[in-house]
Amino acid sequence: MKLMNYKTVFFKYLIVAILSCISMANYAQYNTKYGDEKYEPRLGQSGKDVIWLPTNTDLVTQMLRTAKVSANDIVYDLGAGDGKIAIAAAKDFGAKAFGVEFNPEMASLAQRNADRAGVGERVKIINGDIFKEDFSSATVLTLYLLPELNLQLKPIILNMKPGTRVVSNSFHMGDWEPDVEIGNPTRAYYWVVPAKISGTWGVYGVHPTQKATLQLVQYQQRVGGTLTFDEKIYPIMKPSLEGEKFKFSFQDKDQIIHDVELNMTGDTASGFDRFDYKTSKLVGKKEK
Repeated sequence: MKLMNYKTVFFKYLIVAILSCISMANYAQYNTKYGDEKYEPRLGQSGKDVIWLPTNTDLVTQMLRTAKVSANDIVYDLGAGDGKIAIAAAKDFGAKAFGVEFNPEMASLAQRNADRAGVGERVKIINGDIFKEDFSSATVLTLYLLPELNLQLKPIILNMKPGTRVVSNSFHMGDWEPDVEIGNPTRAYYWVVPAKISGTWGVYGVHPTQKATLQLVQYQQRVGGTLTFDEKIYPIMKPSLEGEKFKFSFQDKDQIIHDVELNMTGDTASGFDRFDYKTSKLVGKKEK
């Protein structure tokens, strides 16, 4: 048990050392006074399972732009620190933003920063634990946590509403491949929570009179499968899944390419099949 603890401590401090070196390069041009007269955090200070390093301003903007944050969004920033990302989401993009921060002094500082920035009514900093607070209402989720915390959160995030946009500063989510990588040299990773579409779907509209059977297998946002009608099986090509939007192509018996776009909401599907300068409306239902 002690050996495991030593390995964990060593890994944590190795990450701290690496990030501190990156931070010195990234933040040298900024004033290093991050707090106010009530509380001044230290660069690299330890917290609950994390360390505190402010996110580069340019990277914050890139993260929020990649997530297409707008006034219609609810942004949750896990590990909010001094509130920088939540404040930017509200001030620069018009969103309603929440930050979850375990350190009570840091949380109070972040709320004061939001008030000073003129967005106190649209930014709420919660002094709480990211594993206990409910952030299921988020349409956009931002993270700056150590890798092991990202991995612990991954199952929770994958069960959030399909279409939820997720951006993580510096660290990925293991085998959940990002949809986009952002930034250089400091990187961030972007995902869209995929709908769960694995299974058998009956789809009407592909064939004039018959039901087509769409058989899908899925691992996170990666999807494969076949489409069957007229007693013929057609492999789907170029499948892509972004939230509830599922797109693929197939080539029919006459060598015509069909481009299919379906909105997969729960157990129902609707969309279009575009082929040979024609468009056919599609409806479908998941079969049990």
